[in-house]
Amino acid sequence: MGLNADFSQRAAVHAAGLPWTPSPTPGVERRMLDRIGAEVARATTIVRYAPGSHFSAHTHDGGEEFLVLEGVFSDERGDYPAGTYIRNPPTSRHMPGSDQGCTIFVKLWQFDLNDRTDVRIDTSNRQYLPAPGRAGVEVMPLFRDDREDVRLERWTAGTEIVFPVPGGIEILVLDGGFIEGGETFEWLSWLRLPAGCMFRGTAGACGAKLWMKAGHLVRVQTAPAPGA
Repeated sequence: MGLNADFSQRAAVHAAGLPWTPSPTPGVERRMLDRIGAEVARATTIVRYAPGSHFSAHTHDGGEEFLVLEGVFSDERGDYPAGTYIRNPPTSRHMPGSDQGCTIFVKLWQFDLNDRTDVRIDTSNRQYLPAPGRAGVEVMPLFRDDREDVRLERWTAGTEIVFPVPGGIEILVLDGGFIEGGETFEWLSWLRLPAGCMFRGTAGACGAKLWMKAGHLVRVQTAPAPGA
């Protein structure tokens, strides 16, 4: 399956308006944003767990990164409320689920396969810092290495936002919104710009709170073909 699979092109999905589609696991539904592959796939997805739903134990050969958007996500290592950012690196294993239900934004098969960095951050306990040289912008760093920069940003209402994205960028709206390319992005809207672009946008009337990943679209990791 290929969905928004040409990473040299701008892609935008307004996920709040998409229907939920069932996954192979009962009680787990999803809204796909980009995807290369079938059930083992390089994928960016919003996933919803019904109360009491669980996956069987499995290994993430290509790594898993996610942000809890609503509810409480759980595995054998703990319970993770809304606002928790997790990186389960390649070769990690767990049995995820949610007793009360949850929604997460998740990315699969997008790690350096040698990465073994485990990250668990409760963003509700961290402060935003003023972004140097960027008036009206505050930043909360989440993860950075030589491949990518992951962060939360807050933009003050009406702020004009312009910056280069030499390695490409993805943005998910968590609250508020912005306008880019004449298109309005609101809650759960997702934008991907290819490497070498310039982001030009304006924060909405209520400002914007955003998840962002930059730099990673220079080298696009994909899942192996079935049977490989």
